[in-house]
Amino acid sequence: MTERFDAVDVIRTKRDRGELSDDQIDWVVDAYTRGVVAEEQMSALAMAILLNGMSRREIARWTAAMIATGERMDFSSLSRPTADKHSTGGVGDKITLPLAPLVATFGVAVPQLSGRGLGHTGGTLDKLEAIPGWRAALSNEEMLAQLEEVGAVVCQAGSGLAPADRKLYALRDVTGTVESIPLIASSIMSKKIAEGTGALVLDVKVGSGAFMKSLDDARELARTMVDLGTDAGVRTVALLTDMSTPLGLTAGNALEVRESVEVLAGGGPPDVVALTLALAREMLAAAGKPDVDPAPALADGRAMDTWRRMIAAQGGDPDAPLPVARHTEQVLAPADGVLVRLDALAVGVAAWRLGAGRARRDEDVQAGAGVEMHAKPGAVVRAGEPLMTLHTDTPERFERAKDALADAVTIAPEGDRAAVGPVVIERVG
Repeated sequence: MTERFDAVDVIRTKRDRGELSDDQIDWVVDAYTRGVVAEEQMSALAMAILLNGMSRREIARWTAAMIATGERMDFSSLSRPTADKHSTGGVGDKITLPLAPLVATFGVAVPQLSGRGLGHTGGTLDKLEAIPGWRAALSNEEMLAQLEEVGAVVCQAGSGLAPADRKLYALRDVTGTVESIPLIASSIMSKKIAEGTGALVLDVKVGSGAFMKSLDDARELARTMVDLGTDAGVRTVALLTDMSTPLGLTAGNALEVRESVEVLAGGGPPDVVALTLALAREMLAAAGKPDVDPAPALADGRAMDTWRRMIAAQGGDPDAPLPVARHTEQVLAPADGVLVRLDALAVGVAAWRLGAGRARRDEDVQAGAGVEMHAKPGAVVRAGEPLMTLHTDTPERFERAKDALADAVTIAPEGDRAAVGPVVIERVG
């Protein structure tokens, strides 16, 4: 077939700070997915987009073009309204695990199409696969049935959703264009809009352990994604949340499942509980239930009942013992005082080096590996007391993990106070 455009002309338009037309965008995304636009040509276009940006119209059209390369899911047959949550990724971010069953307890269907971890950010599917028997791959029919019967499902996205994104994501990873806000926003939102949810709450992380290190960048990403969702007819809001310190007291797969179950049992770390409830309230409001208070369902066991049904529906045994790493080593406090900083990126890299994460997509992870934290900013610590316990099956990994943590902690004299801010920084909606 004769192609409608020439890739070089499209690249030049964006290189020279021009706006791409709707037809140019439709063609280049489709042609790249078909293999007509070469990898090096799309690399050049991605770099031009990174350097020169895109207008709201261009981003919306680019997102629609990515959706058009694949299938769209349809939840209209469900008897419940749907609401989904997406996090931009962080360290110790196990929020999906208690959040999905909590929201489902109130008659809202929660279809969580989740991913695996890469680098220092953990993947929800890796965490749940620490539960014996649990499986991530479901057919669309199984997913719909589970949403109707249980109300919540966490599973891997099928290959049919926005296939252009999968191809472009891999390209951005190796061409230095990951940080482009238009490309991040369209990558996330193409999958979420194609997924067909009625409401979407975005958890945009800010800080050292997050993709977005500055509040201004996080705010721009949140605003861009909220606009994309709204333009596509999805009720969308975003919370900017703190990722300068890890969430909770664990980073690692089975360790985070254990902590999530503590939250569902009415306990757990205060920051994990606070963020779970903040996101639950937003999801319930967006699904038409603004007056529901989700907090009592954590205390009285209803959310735990939904969790057990959700895990069992996907082959998991909610009563089975979780994997435990074969070796542990402690990191001790170097001085007396107040812990004023615990760097999220350093903890994430340490957990990754211990075996909790992967450097390449085809690598396996250790279910029991990770970092357990015994103190968070604001705590008084004593020299020689354990600050962290490192877990791994391969003890030769300890040294590199400890290297990652060498500058992770700041301890101030005891009269000083740690500036511990709220986990939710602001709302964009």
